[in-house]
Amino acid sequence: MSVYDTLKSLNIELPPVAVPAAAYVPFVQTGQLVLLSGHIAKQDGKPWVGQVGLTMTTAEAQAAARAVAVDLMGTLHAACVAAGTDLNGVKRIVKVLSLVNSTSSYTEQHLVTNGCSELLGQVFGPQVGAHARSAFGVAQLPLGACVEIELMAELA
Repeated sequence: MSVYDTLKSLNIELPPVAVPAAAYVPFVQTGQLVLLSGHIAKQDGKPWVGQVGLTMTTAEAQAAARAVAVDLMGTLHAACVAAGTDLNGVKRIVKVLSLVNSTSSYTEQHLVTNGCSELLGQVFGPQVGAHARSAFGVAQLPLGACVEIELMAELA
């Protein structure tokens, strides 16, 4: 099944690439690697604001991380098109790095990040979607967002 068929079966429509809010580009390709800039969680088109362990639960933040994965796939699609392919040309999701806006006593950042990782695995399958990962708790993120995630992928 193609990646796009899987997305359709999950009722996921990929968003267009967001315009950068500062001095950076949405993605860079070097060789066969594509590195995506960090994407913050959004809800209804606005930053999904919150601090896990204070104003939101692990489950809520996990949903936010899943929403970030959808945005990341939209940007990855654009990067693939720029490289002359599409998401079916992704050889491997190499790494996900997740930053979770959380209290100093909160310790479930890895569970929050599962919202992103599990969706990537579901969409790309275990051979392509399984990836290395880091999940960090941070004191704050841009615009008060609850989660920010960046991604590295290898193209075929």
